[in-house]
Amino acid sequence: MLDVPIVDSHVHLWDPQRFRMPWLDDNAHLRQRFELPEYAAATQGLPVEAMVYLQVDVTPAYGLLEATWAAEQAERDGRVLGIVAWAPLEDGRVTGSYLDALAKIGAPLKGVRRLIQSETDPDFPIRPDLLDGLRLLPSYGLSFDICIRHDQLARTIEMVRACPETAFVLDHLAKPDVKGHRLEPWRAHLAELAELPNVVCKVSGLVTEADLAHWTPAELEPYVSHVLDVFGQDRVLFGGDWPVVTLAASYQRWVSVLDSMTGHLPTDARRKLWADNARRVYRL
Repeated sequence: MLDVPIVDSHVHLWDPQRFRMPWLDDNAHLRQRFELPEYAAATQGLPVEAMVYLQVDVTPAYGLLEATWAAEQAERDGRVLGIVAWAPLEDGRVTGSYLDALAKIGAPLKGVRRLIQSETDPDFPIRPDLLDGLRLLPSYGLSFDICIRHDQLARTIEMVRACPETAFVLDHLAKPDVKGHRLEPWRAHLAELAELPNVVCKVSGLVTEADLAHWTPAELEPYVSHVLDVFGQDRVLFGGDWPVVTLAASYQRWVSVLDSMTGHLPTDARRKLWADNARRVYRL
């Protein structure tokens, strides 16, 4: 049983009947309501003290509506202390008008995300307009969540290096090929990324990169160990990635497996992983 508090740095909440989410069209398992009551049921008995809401890739026209709705959830549940909203950063400096509108949400707004994982252009992370948009974020006090595939890491390193004043949070360990049991070049690229001081990494989304039905903890361990080694105890954050995690495991099982893999760490390091780093990084 986990003996330290949890600050979940990566929670999704949605109802497909509220906002258009095309990526759910062919996924019957996820194409249903997953909101605060369902999250409470999924985490029952666990010491979840706070959470960060992550944008859920609604159709862009709903982006501001989603962020406003997320702020309403923060009012409903005092544990929702942070929001990472969608923003069209590839529009460069023009994105400032969108960020101005987002800023009206107030204190819960901690960062933005614009998914890169589905982009087919390998140079998308280093497009000049995207870099210009990323460089706007420090003036708004916002970080950027990076959601990429492992094969996009090389260009992402260039992106982070080109924006030294911007704070970056890498989601899901850059989605390594766990199912294929591939460590390289992911391992080398992640170590290079970790050398940059303006990026931290979420230990999240790993089970859904493995064989959904047949994964084992032993398959995950090399990836978790490497992230802990290269980022160190002060730059890793626990993320539940609920409800996407339920494609491969219950929330409870993911917590149990990660707890077993990190149980050897000193109590201080475990508190940082499970709670303290998320509080610091997202300024909760």
